[in-house]
Amino acid sequence: MKTFFSTLLAVGTLSLAVVAQPTNSMNTNKIETATLGGGCFWCMEAVYERLPGVISVTSGFAGGHTINPTYHEVCGGDTGHAEVTQITFDPAKISYAKLLEVFWQAHDPTTLNRQGADEGTQYRSIILYHDEKQKLVAEKSKLAAQAESTKAIVTEIVPFTKFYPAEDYHQGYYDANSSQPYCQVVITPKLEKLEHRKVIEPTVQTPK
Repeated sequence: MKTFFSTLLAVGTLSLAVVAQPTNSMNTNKIETATLGGGCFWCMEAVYERLPGVISVTSGFAGGHTINPTYHEVCGGDTGHAEVTQITFDPAKISYAKLLEVFWQAHDPTTLNRQGADEGTQYRSIILYHDEKQKLVAEKSKLAAQAESTKAIVTEIVPFTKFYPAEDYHQGYYDANSSQPYCQVVITPKLEKLEHRKVIEPTVQTPK
């Protein structure tokens, strides 16, 4: 009898495990990742942090060949990496296509290896797709953006390989240093422009 009930208990436990498994998978599948570069990652990070549905934004480097590059090395221009933001988001709240709509408005995709006064290959416009679905969405989005532009868009669309987070002091840079000259001259006006267009949430912080 004990063996009989033990068998029932084991079968019941197995059944619960089987039923519970899809729930865990569904939760995992709700989170997706995008990796985008549009000039200084301080700027792009500040933009994407203000979008509903975005879970986290990390500044870092991608698209190059140097392993574990430092900010100093990337600024030297020999690593092949671009400054990028890696964005985790809930596709039920914001789509990858919407992230790209913001991408085209958050920087100038027609300037090669430069955004404003920031110049070098590390500041190039780049979309690193994580799968074929993202690739197709990115290509379609670029065509739509090009149709609205009088200049040729030079944004690269390449497969994602590896992301290297930047040093800690780069993370959340604008919110921690909004009174700094670069933030005041470059980032704050960009955010105010996007807020006025209702592209991002109106959450620009008061300069510290």
